[in-house]
Amino acid sequence: MEQLIEARSLSKLFGELKAVDNVSFSVHAGEIFGLLGPNGAGKTTTLRMLSGLLTPSDGEAFISGHSMTSQQQIARQAMGFLTGDMDLYRRLNPIELLEYFGKLYQTPKSELKSRVARLVDAFGIDEFKDRFCEKLSTGQKQRVSIARTLVHDPPVVILDEPTTGLDIMASEFILRFMQRMAREENKAVIFSTHHLDEVERLCDRIAIIHKGKLMYLGTVPEAKEKTGQASLAGAFFELVNEPVAV
Repeated sequence: MEQLIEARSLSKLFGELKAVDNVSFSVHAGEIFGLLGPNGAGKTTTLRMLSGLLTPSDGEAFISGHSMTSQQQIARQAMGFLTGDMDLYRRLNPIELLEYFGKLYQTPKSELKSRVARLVDAFGIDEFKDRFCEKLSTGQKQRVSIARTLVHDPPVVILDEPTTGLDIMASEFILRFMQRMAREENKAVIFSTHHLDEVERLCDRIAIIHKGKLMYLGTVPEAKEKTGQASLAGAFFELVNEPVAV
């Protein structure tokens, strides 16, 4: 399988704090890769280095073979990145917003309208496509946000907690769409979440980060076998060596 994402010995210092310490992993086409860890573990910092929003203190990130340090524009063109602190433009409707971001990514005019139409259909946006984004529900906003992430049809998709705050129906929609992206469109997907049941269901492999260090890299069954635990939750706490609160 083609390797589309590589974190190569990534480290990040914030003053005296080493938020990420020599983290390495790769993700291949058609793979859903789970990035797990407690709050403050270094997950979001790692994702921000992969996406080019943060410059590593050491190491390098590669997207579709392009360095995020020396070939950032090409690397970013090959990636869609969704993070929880990215808001929608409130006074645009979903169609206007998708077309705007398609133009930012230099999507050819001949393709943009049809691509937006496919995303509107795929994400069930048609029923609220004419509303200002500020008037949308949380689940509707998340559908538009993920469509925005995909409007330039990137081979690499990074989703940072895409189901947080969503009801069960909206979450299920997004999880199924993630599966289709990887299995049918052969995209490399990084999925960062605290919902371990979603990880068990979706992810081909996982990485667990704790206190900036990579504590585990492998499959969910391998994590359970290594720790002797019956559940991913049990394996997770064993691997980060943290007691479960009672």
